[in-house]
Amino acid sequence: MSNFFAKKQEKAFTSRLFDEKSFYSSFLSDLEDCEREVIIESPFISRARMDILLPFFRRLVNRDVTVYVITKDPSILEEPLFTYSSEIIREFEVLGVHVLAASNHHHRKLAILDRQVLWEGSLNILSQTNSKEIMRRIEGEDHAQEMFEFLKLGRFIK
Repeated sequence: MSNFFAKKQEKAFTSRLFDEKSFYSSFLSDLEDCEREVIIESPFISRARMDILLPFFRRLVNRDVTVYVITKDPSILEEPLFTYSSEIIREFEVLGVHVLAASNHHHRKLAILDRQVLWEGSLNILSQTNSKEIMRRIEGEDHAQEMFEFLKLGRFIK
């Protein structure tokens, strides 16, 4: 049994909870610190939220940080979501953001930053406006990598 606890202690991490009011300031700070890769899974995209996030994505791409967005395929959405998502996905592609459009029952909300920081919870990162939400920030390569592997993202992202 003591060997089990020794292994758990080796994989130390920090974790903090955020709500819809405190999330974005910390998340945007994390984006500014990214050096290699940003992966965001958010089923929905809104124009209002993207007006805030697109400048951050632009700066990331200009610094050669690879940005991936995994979202619902607009073709399975009804109006007005179809139009908003389609327009923003075109903007992403022009900007150099890699978009993976999911046509299944995609509903995860998370971000993996430099495979070091994992954000997960109920908040739609690319569309949240008025809802009450929760997000957990976990700092630790083991946890970020575990999520990357659990979601089998290596099929799409190297």
